[in-house]
Amino acid sequence: MQIQSHDTADVDQQLVIAGWQEHYQQMSAGCFHGAVVHMELNGIEAYEERMNTRIEQHFHAPADSLVFSFDTRNGSLYLLNEDTQNTWITPENYQEVGVVIGPRYLNRLDNLNNMDGLFLTQLVSQQSQVFGRWLSRTLQQLASRHPPQVEEGLAQQLVDDCLYILDCPSQAPDRTRQRHLAHDRRLIQRVFDLVMACPQEHLDVLHLAKAVGVSVRQLQHSFTSFAGVSPSQWQRLRRLNFARRDLLRCTPGDTRVAEIAMRWSFWHLGRFSQSYRSLFGELPSQTLLRPR
Repeated sequence: MQIQSHDTADVDQQLVIAGWQEHYQQMSAGCFHGAVVHMELNGIEAYEERMNTRIEQHFHAPADSLVFSFDTRNGSLYLLNEDTQNTWITPENYQEVGVVIGPRYLNRLDNLNNMDGLFLTQLVSQQSQVFGRWLSRTLQQLASRHPPQVEEGLAQQLVDDCLYILDCPSQAPDRTRQRHLAHDRRLIQRVFDLVMACPQEHLDVLHLAKAVGVSVRQLQHSFTSFAGVSPSQWQRLRRLNFARRDLLRCTPGDTRVAEIAMRWSFWHLGRFSQSYRSLFGELPSQTLLRPR
């Protein structure tokens, strides 16, 4: 059994668990604080992630695995696998726990053949909320013990509990709302793929709408309903996050703030500094001077 705990003051340094592909960017103002506790136990993994600001996430789960992801605020359960298109905007002060059932256990289970319609569908039940809180406490307790003491059979208990919750009566999902969310998620993922092909450019809303095959009004509606910002604001936040990554990786003697600002299409240095400080809680020059 292995367990690790990781705290960070920057979203770009949030712990990436082995096997996951993740891209995070900060979407709301404030100094970021994140924490991850991760446990590996006989082919089962469990984790808890906390983040204080709104975060946009694009990620893929580990291959040949089934993930039970619990939003501890409202008892929501989401099922994920390597094929699901995972685009999320998490709220402020977000807390999530999860169980990753790896191939060693999946090969033993014969009741997971028909799960169509369950992936990325919000499943709400009292049992999932109780389990999420219990798992959070368990991980925190294990991480605080040196050495950690794990009860025999914990891995099998996690699998059995997740399968039991999946079979529990739950609040019926709003199918219409689920379809709208899925449509918005797919649209934002297509825009994300488009802008990542030329990350330093700012693409106007007409170009984006044409490239993804929707009207400008539909594009704006999808962004405001799913991401909470317009397409132009979303691009601006994305470029500010990339600028911060560059500032954190460079040394003061090798570059200047103005060079990085212009690299990410911020042509007015004063406005860039003001926008940067509003989002991250410090000036870009302070980021550049941080100890490496």
